[in-house]
Amino acid sequence: MPGEAASIRIALTTVVSLDEGRRMARVLVERRLAACVNLVPNLTSVYRWQGAVEEAEEVLLVIKTTEAQLAALEAAVRELHSYELPEFLALRVEAASRPYLEWLLDSVEP
Repeated sequence: MPGEAASIRIALTTVVSLDEGRRMARVLVERRLAACVNLVPNLTSVYRWQGAVEEAEEVLLVIKTTEAQLAALEAAVRELHSYELPEFLALRVEAASRPYLEWLLDSVEP
């Protein structure tokens, strides 16, 4: 199982609204690019953009996928996103319970 868990990725992006996040999450799951997307509302982001420090209310999307789907997932996030430069970060998973791992792998296409 450690080898299989290593193929799992948690991708992160932020969006401007819960509605945008829901639309994006649904498309990603329907396309089998993600097994699950958690939406975390009421997030405040402080960041530098075009030389100025900005602050915005955002929604965080926590996307469960596989390494094999990362490129297609990133392309879909760029396609669906309202931002000029959407955040897209992917983190490795070191361990996962066998039943959850099996469900996740079965939920996305290789």
